Amino acid sequence: HPEVESRHRDALIDKALPGSFTNTDLEEFLKSNDIETVSITGYMTQVCCDTTARQAFHRGYQVEFLSDATGTLDVSNKAGSVTAEQLHESILVAQQMFISDVIDRGEWSSRL
Repeated sequence: HPEVESRHRDALIDKALPGSFTNTDLEEFLKSNDIETVSITGYMTQVCCDTTARQAFHRGYQVEFLSDATGTLDVSNKAGSVTAEQLHESILVAQQMFISDVIDRGEWSSRL
């Protein structure tokens, strides 16, 4: 999107799979900049966000998962159906159990 393209960034990670660490130079960037915490935002909560949070945790990073800066949509397939709200909340609950500190944008901003 042109608006996003025009914004300042320190790195641009082009990924082809759900996990931001898979076949990218994300970890190299984080290590070279002494970054210890990964903040998860984006879409879709249960795919890219969840996968990246788990990858970060497995690599020893602290993980912040922003509850109001991640999202999904209703899903219906041969396994069943779930609303976006139910799916989003279930991932947040699972992340908070062991992997991430689930916070909102206000809490995240206060930590900066």
